[in-house]
Amino acid sequence: MHLSRRNVFRGAVVIGAGTVLPPLALASPASAAPSIASCATWGARNPSSPLTQLSNKPNKIIIHHTATANSTDYSQTHAFALARSIQNYHMDHNGWSDTGQNFTVSRGGYIMEGRHTSLSHLTTGSGFVQSAHCPGQNNVGVGIENEGTYVSTLPPAALWNKLVDLCVYICQQGGFGATQIYGHRDFVSTQCPGDAFYAELPDLKAAVAAKLNPPPAWSTIIDNTSAGFRASANWGVSTYSTQRYGADYRYANPEPIGDGAYFSATLPATGNYRVDIWYPALPGYNTATPHVVFASSGSQTVTVNQTANGGAWRSIGTFSFASGARDIVAVSRWTGAAGYVIADAVRVTRV
Repeated sequence: MHLSRRNVFRGAVVIGAGTVLPPLALASPASAAPSIASCATWGARNPSSPLTQLSNKPNKIIIHHTATANSTDYSQTHAFALARSIQNYHMDHNGWSDTGQNFTVSRGGYIMEGRHTSLSHLTTGSGFVQSAHCPGQNNVGVGIENEGTYVSTLPPAALWNKLVDLCVYICQQGGFGATQIYGHRDFVSTQCPGDAFYAELPDLKAAVAAKLNPPPAWSTIIDNTSAGFRASANWGVSTYSTQRYGADYRYANPEPIGDGAYFSATLPATGNYRVDIWYPALPGYNTATPHVVFASSGSQTVTVNQTANGGAWRSIGTFSFASGARDIVAVSRWTGAAGYVIADAVRVTRV
């Protein structure tokens, strides 16, 4: 695309009319804690005797399967009924004081607390409750039961994805890494968690490790002096404002013409990228400067009040782009507001 394509630029500005952007703070990362239904939520019985509370934190995760039917009922109602059924069996048949494992994941992707106080210990990241899921490991290993039988088939995606999230959270709260994820059979002679599921444990560890240690975000800055910037001679160069990014910035009079200032970059992969802008702000600058973003879904325009909130990075949104060298955003002169339009610097960050 080129700004000389007048019809594209004009249409884009009309789409964004009236969208004057205030300063935006960068979003804080979402909590790693998945949604976990407590014992009270799924209707657990009270333990038949006091549970042993430990001062130490767990140092590993042990994966189980329930060896029950591979149900196609993925509802929360079914998940809660499963939790009650497991508890009844463990207490009434095994003679245990409570559910043996610490957490249960249903085939529909619902996570439930198993043994009472497991969730409170996990949430606070302190202590542990002695469990009854794996001899020799019940005072150090978080036991996770996964609904179903996985001797020759694999868990459904909903279960797998929630299991990954749960393991990430347990590792973070416990202060240990994905290498500390084991199968039940690693410690005792058992088929659990099934041949097929056990064979997938390396993939589970890899998925958890990727979330625990994500690659650093890719980011690049295009200044108005960078190779990725281009503009016509109608854009002047100024050093007037100390709020500028770098040595100088560009300015131009508003005109209903396709003569914009382009910021381009080479993106490493197709995906979502946050676009931030930097501009100096003065009372005489434009109150509705169009920024045309050339996203994969089509040109989108965000108008920015350049009389305020200058001298800092301001997000104009997150957009999808294809990989490779491409125009990211262009500052347009096509605005009905008075005052210079400013093009200074753009930052692009993969999210």
